[in-house]
Amino acid sequence: MISKQTIDKIFSTIRVEEIVGEYVQLKRAGSNFKGLSPFHEEKSPSFVVSPSKQIWKDFSTGKGGTAISFLMEIENFTYPEALRHAAKKYGIEIEEDLREISEEAKNAQTEKDLLYKIHEVANTYFQEILWDDHEGRSIGLSYFKERELRDDIIKKFQLGYSPEKKNAFTAYALEKGYNKEILEKSGLSIFPENTPAGVDRFRERVIFPIHSFSGRVLGFGARILKNNVKTAKYLNSPETEIYHKSNVLYGLNQSKQAISRKNGCLLVEGYMDVISLHMSGIENVVASSGTSLTTEQIKLIKRLTENVTILFDGDNAGIKASFRSIDMLLTEGMNIRVLLFPDGDDPDSFARKHPQEYVEKYIENEAMDFIDFKAEILLRDVGNDPIKKAEAIRDIVKSVSFVQNALKREVYLKEVSNKFGLSEQSLFNELDVQKQITQNQTHHVQQQQKEKAAPKMEIVPLEKEKEDPFLFDVLFMENKLVEHMLAFGDIILKRRNEQGEEYQITVIEEILHHFEEEQYTFLVKGNEIIITQVREGIQKDELRSGNFFVSFMDEEITTKVVDALIPLDDLENWASRNIYPPNYGDKVADQIQGDVLLHKYRYIDYLITETDKELDLYRDTDEVKYYELIKKITLLKQASMRLSNIIEYSPIKGIYGDRKR
Repeated sequence: MISKQTIDKIFSTIRVEEIVGEYVQLKRAGSNFKGLSPFHEEKSPSFVVSPSKQIWKDFSTGKGGTAISFLMEIENFTYPEALRHAAKKYGIEIEEDLREISEEAKNAQTEKDLLYKIHEVANTYFQEILWDDHEGRSIGLSYFKERELRDDIIKKFQLGYSPEKKNAFTAYALEKGYNKEILEKSGLSIFPENTPAGVDRFRERVIFPIHSFSGRVLGFGARILKNNVKTAKYLNSPETEIYHKSNVLYGLNQSKQAISRKNGCLLVEGYMDVISLHMSGIENVVASSGTSLTTEQIKLIKRLTENVTILFDGDNAGIKASFRSIDMLLTEGMNIRVLLFPDGDDPDSFARKHPQEYVEKYIENEAMDFIDFKAEILLRDVGNDPIKKAEAIRDIVKSVSFVQNALKREVYLKEVSNKFGLSEQSLFNELDVQKQITQNQTHHVQQQQKEKAAPKMEIVPLEKEKEDPFLFDVLFMENKLVEHMLAFGDIILKRRNEQGEEYQITVIEEILHHFEEEQYTFLVKGNEIIITQVREGIQKDELRSGNFFVSFMDEEITTKVVDALIPLDDLENWASRNIYPPNYGDKVADQIQGDVLLHKYRYIDYLITETDKELDLYRDTDEVKYYELIKKITLLKQASMRLSNIIEYSPIKGIYGDRKR
């Protein structure tokens, strides 16, 4: 287990804006950063990162927490995995606590954990064979050297080799203690009925590991080196619980920082395209790995940049089929340029032929916007045929219809108008037609998806607190007081006692005193846990407010703390518009005093309704108990009347006159 000292060091060293910034394109907004949620599709940023508080909040999903909880959420890491990932990033040495791990903990490994682990084992094995084994060096390493790859690049992409022996890796993994079931589920091994010892899927191939955004090995691509074998040149891992090829881009882990830094991404097709460009010094590049580009892959890029340049082979027969990718990129709000390399060249060969500066300038100068690109491809064989020319222009306008931003659409149509000498009005009319066709197609697809996954109609009961307005009110104020303790706990308030003498008290102590005076029973479990911790802190002369609870590995508590520390107003950067509203907590002394009274008032109302429910139980069975309850209700109502005068309750205006709950 990771020692507490190491965990404390990790939390004190890591920066939430740096870790989140690897996954989300963040922009400065006052003292915070904002970006699009990585957990929810949205057009307006609702994701806030606070460098001063070292926390994040996603208002679209309600999630929030520390850098570690972000890694757990986005990468599906366990707590120790997230800590180890952060420690590696910041060069922190992990110290292990040598306490014996329980059998229960040993058996708690999930199938997903085992899949990650077996891929790590395989990745290490393939690399060791490449560098340390005679067959690996003479065949695998020789191939990479023929492709002019340097040692540092081979190691950067963790390239490997799987030997000719049909079950070399399978036997190695079984000897390590991994069972046949996990090897089969990983796709690394196959167990035919007539071959109980198993067969390696990737035998006698060079290996390209496929990494997640954070660098975990999810699967492999493998290239056969023999030309006389009738089998696919490239073989990929099958879909597994951890590997979904439509959700992965090859090279993204190695390229994400360069993409973010340059605010642009080069999109290629193959593994070697990515690797050769990296070797030439151009690192902001990813590959779709030979599969059709998917919406999920586009969203991975969009976390880092909205600018994409697609690089095509000069003689690629599938260029027209790639138009679908352009339309998808436009739909997701991406800015697109396209580059065709000269005939006979692809990104791999071009990068190996020319120095970095030449390649960069070539991409910069020769890349076209999608309108010029489609026009060049579609009008190649049109000649003077007006019908074919009209069809080509219609195809270009169809792509413009996928652009979501109205201003961009108009600019693109003006460009088409100037390029072909057509009136803008006729193009706008065609645009309306294409938009309608696109909307109808989209609606049809969505309708089919709904019918396939139509859930059974069920009556969902209302939550108890929403059914009972008195319970809802007291819960609301209980949560609010706890949020005040988290957000302003150590702020010192100046108060006066009944004799008019001034004294000082912290927000935590004042609210805690109120709860204890009322002998209040907490209705929310998370609040009870927080208050217990606060009480323990006071006994140790500590004031445990929000920062103390931020790293608690309890989702309910972490969410509550983040809600308190990053209020909804933090989404807006009002100062950029010369608007300076009062800050949350500017009048904290009055706020605390008012909310304590309001909670007391709501709690009394709640107790009256709960006591009233008991009356019917004792009306005919226990006269003494019945009249005790009557007396209790009377006293509670008197207290409620006194409080209503203090807080200026009005049945028309509500509480505090125009004060909003």
